[in-house]
Amino acid sequence: MNEKLDRRKKYTRKVLKESLISLLAEKPISDITVKELCALADINRSTFYTHYSDHYDLLSKIEEEITEDMNRYLHSYNYEHEEESIQMTEKILEYVIENKLMFQTLLNKEAAPTFEKRMMDLTRGFMRNNWMDEHMPNKHESEYLSSFVISGAIHVIKDWIEKDMDQSPREMAVMINHFINYGFSYLN
Repeated sequence: MNEKLDRRKKYTRKVLKESLISLLAEKPISDITVKELCALADINRSTFYTHYSDHYDLLSKIEEEITEDMNRYLHSYNYEHEEESIQMTEKILEYVIENKLMFQTLLNKEAAPTFEKRMMDLTRGFMRNNWMDEHMPNKHESEYLSSFVISGAIHVIKDWIEKDMDQSPREMAVMINHFINYGFSYLN
Protein backbone atom coordinates (compact mmCIF):
# COMPACT_ATOMS: atom_id res chain seq x y z
CA MET A 1 0.00 0.00 0.00
CA ASN A 2 2.84 2.43 0.87
CA GLU A 3 4.49 1.90 -2.53
CA LYS A 4 1.24 2.85 -4.27
CA LEU A 5 0.95 5.95 -2.09
CA ASP A 6 4.56 6.94 -2.85
CA ARG A 7 3.92 6.51 -6.59
CA ARG A 8 0.84 8.73 -6.32
CA LYS A 9 2.78 11.36 -4.37
CA LYS A 10 5.55 11.34 -6.98
CA TYR A 11 3.01 11.58 -9.78
CA THR A 12 1.18 14.47 -8.08
CA ARG A 13 4.42 16.38 -7.52
CA LYS A 14 5.57 15.70 -11.08
CA VAL A 15 2.30 16.95 -12.58
CA LEU A 16 2.31 20.05 -10.37
CA LYS A 17 5.92 20.86 -11.33
CA GLU A 18 5.19 20.42 -15.03
CA SER A 19 2.05 22.55 -14.73
CA LEU A 20 3.87 25.34 -12.94
CA ILE A 21 6.66 25.37 -15.55
CA SER A 22 4.03 25.47 -18.27
CA LEU A 23 2.32 28.47 -16.64
CA LEU A 24 5.66 30.20 -16.00
CA ALA A 25 6.40 29.95 -19.72
CA GLU A 26 3.35 32.20 -20.23
CA LYS A 27 3.53 34.61 -17.28
CA PRO A 28 5.44 35.53 -14.13
CA ILE A 29 4.99 33.66 -10.86
CA SER A 30 3.25 36.67 -9.32
CA ASP A 31 0.40 36.35 -11.87
CA ILE A 32 -0.17 32.63 -11.25
CA THR A 33 -2.75 31.35 -8.79
CA VAL A 34 -2.91 28.00 -7.02
CA LYS A 35 -6.42 27.61 -8.43
CA GLU A 36 -5.27 27.80 -12.06
CA LEU A 37 -2.23 25.65 -11.31
CA CYS A 38 -4.46 22.92 -9.85
CA ALA A 39 -6.90 23.18 -12.74
CA LEU A 40 -4.08 22.69 -15.27
CA ALA A 41 -2.63 19.79 -13.27
CA ASP A 42 -6.09 18.32 -12.73
CA ILE A 43 -5.31 18.13 -9.01
CA ASN A 44 -7.58 19.09 -6.14
CA ARG A 45 -6.46 22.22 -4.26
CA SER A 46 -6.52 20.35 -0.96
CA THR A 47 -4.11 17.83 -2.50
CA PHE A 48 -1.86 20.68 -3.59
CA TYR A 49 -1.76 22.05 -0.05
CA THR A 50 -0.73 18.67 1.40
CA HIS A 51 2.49 19.00 -0.65
CA TYR A 52 3.19 22.75 -0.81
CA SER A 53 2.22 25.86 1.14
CA ASP A 54 1.70 27.89 -2.05
CA HIS A 55 2.95 28.15 -5.65
CA TYR A 56 6.06 30.05 -4.51
CA ASP A 57 6.90 27.07 -2.30
CA LEU A 58 6.52 24.75 -5.31
CA LEU A 59 8.81 27.00 -7.38
CA SER A 60 11.34 27.03 -4.56
CA LYS A 61 11.29 23.21 -4.40
CA ILE A 62 11.86 22.99 -8.17
CA GLU A 63 14.80 25.39 -7.87
CA GLU A 64 16.20 23.42 -4.90
CA GLU A 65 15.99 20.16 -6.86
CA ILE A 66 17.88 21.66 -9.82
CA THR A 67 20.43 23.26 -7.49
CA GLU A 68 21.07 19.88 -5.83
CA ASP A 69 21.50 18.20 -9.23
CA MET A 70 23.87 20.94 -10.42
CA ASN A 71 25.81 20.74 -7.15
CA ARG A 72 26.30 17.00 -7.69
CA TYR A 73 27.66 17.65 -11.19
CA LEU A 74 29.96 20.41 -9.97
CA HIS A 75 31.44 18.27 -7.21
CA SER A 76 32.03 15.19 -9.34
CA TYR A 77 34.85 16.81 -11.34
CA ASN A 78 38.21 18.45 -10.68
CA TYR A 79 38.06 22.03 -11.94
CA GLU A 80 41.86 22.28 -12.03
CA HIS A 81 42.16 20.09 -15.12
CA GLU A 82 40.80 21.66 -18.28
CA GLU A 83 39.55 18.37 -19.75
CA GLU A 84 37.59 17.58 -16.58
CA SER A 85 36.24 21.11 -16.55
CA ILE A 86 35.02 20.62 -20.11
CA GLN A 87 33.44 17.27 -19.16
CA MET A 88 31.69 18.90 -16.19
CA THR A 89 30.36 21.73 -18.38
CA GLU A 90 29.25 19.21 -20.99
CA LYS A 91 27.37 17.17 -18.33
CA ILE A 92 25.64 20.33 -17.10
CA LEU A 93 24.66 21.23 -20.68
CA GLU A 94 23.29 17.71 -21.24
CA TYR A 95 21.19 18.22 -18.10
CA VAL A 96 19.98 21.54 -19.54
CA ILE A 97 18.96 19.73 -22.77
CA GLU A 98 17.04 17.09 -20.79
CA ASN A 99 15.22 19.90 -18.97
CA LYS A 100 15.10 22.48 -21.76
CA LEU A 101 11.67 23.96 -21.08
CA MET A 102 12.38 24.16 -17.37
CA PHE A 103 15.68 26.03 -17.88
CA GLN A 104 14.27 28.22 -20.63
CA THR A 105 11.46 29.21 -18.29
CA LEU A 106 13.38 29.50 -15.02
CA LEU A 107 16.19 31.57 -16.56
CA ASN A 108 13.58 34.18 -17.49
CA LYS A 109 13.90 36.65 -14.62
CA GLU A 110 10.29 37.79 -14.96
CA ALA A 111 8.92 34.27 -14.67
CA ALA A 112 11.20 33.09 -11.86
CA PRO A 113 13.23 35.98 -10.43
CA THR A 114 15.37 33.95 -8.01
CA PHE A 115 16.59 31.05 -10.16
CA GLU A 116 19.45 32.76 -11.97
CA LYS A 117 20.75 34.15 -8.66
CA ARG A 118 20.61 30.66 -7.13
CA MET A 119 22.65 29.30 -10.04
CA MET A 120 25.15 32.15 -9.65
CA ASP A 121 25.46 31.62 -5.89
CA LEU A 122 25.94 27.87 -6.33
CA THR A 123 28.62 28.31 -8.97
CA ARG A 124 30.33 31.17 -7.11
CA GLY A 125 30.58 29.00 -4.00
CA PHE A 126 32.03 26.17 -6.03
CA MET A 127 34.58 28.47 -7.70
CA ARG A 128 35.56 30.02 -4.37
CA ASN A 129 36.04 26.64 -2.70
CA ASN A 130 37.82 24.92 -5.58
CA TRP A 131 39.80 27.51 -7.42
CA MET A 132 39.66 31.14 -6.36
CA ASP A 133 41.06 30.91 -2.82
CA GLU A 134 44.31 29.38 -4.08
CA HIS A 135 44.76 31.67 -7.07
CA MET A 136 43.31 34.99 -5.92
CA PRO A 137 44.01 36.18 -2.40
CA ASN A 138 42.02 39.43 -2.92
CA LYS A 139 38.45 38.58 -1.87
CA HIS A 140 36.85 41.58 -3.64
CA GLU A 141 38.57 40.84 -6.94
CA SER A 142 37.65 37.16 -6.75
CA GLU A 143 33.98 38.04 -6.18
CA TYR A 144 33.93 40.40 -9.17
CA LEU A 145 35.77 37.90 -11.33
CA SER A 146 33.39 35.10 -10.38
CA SER A 147 30.40 37.36 -11.18
CA PHE A 148 31.93 38.20 -14.55
CA VAL A 149 32.70 34.58 -15.44
CA ILE A 150 29.43 33.10 -14.17
CA SER A 151 27.21 35.80 -15.71
CA GLY A 152 28.97 35.31 -19.01
CA ALA A 153 28.54 31.54 -18.91
CA ILE A 154 24.86 31.79 -17.92
CA HIS A 155 24.15 34.26 -20.73
CA VAL A 156 25.98 32.09 -23.26
CA ILE A 157 23.78 29.17 -22.12
CA LYS A 158 20.65 31.36 -22.37
CA ASP A 159 21.64 32.35 -25.93
CA TRP A 160 22.29 28.70 -26.75
CA ILE A 161 18.81 27.76 -25.50
CA GLU A 162 17.27 30.63 -27.51
CA LYS A 163 19.08 29.40 -30.63
CA ASP A 164 17.42 26.02 -30.09
CA MET A 165 20.68 24.46 -28.87
CA ASP A 166 22.31 24.72 -32.31
CA GLN A 167 25.66 23.39 -31.02
CA SER A 168 26.32 20.10 -29.26
CA PRO A 169 26.91 20.13 -25.50
CA ARG A 170 30.56 19.20 -26.19
CA GLU A 171 31.06 22.12 -28.61
CA MET A 172 29.45 24.54 -26.16
CA ALA A 173 31.47 23.16 -23.22
CA VAL A 174 34.74 23.64 -25.11
CA MET A 175 33.68 27.14 -26.18
CA ILE A 176 32.61 28.24 -22.68
CA ASN A 177 35.77 26.84 -21.10
CA HIS A 178 37.96 28.53 -23.70
CA PHE A 179 36.18 31.85 -23.12
CA ILE A 180 36.71 31.49 -19.36
CA ASN A 181 40.32 30.32 -19.54
CA TYR A 182 41.61 32.45 -22.41
CA GLY A 183 39.21 35.41 -22.75
CA PHE A 184 39.96 37.58 -25.78
CA SER A 185 43.30 35.87 -26.32
CA TYR A 186 41.17 32.89 -27.46
CA LEU A 187 40.59 34.83 -30.72
CA ASN A 188 44.29 34.96 -31.62
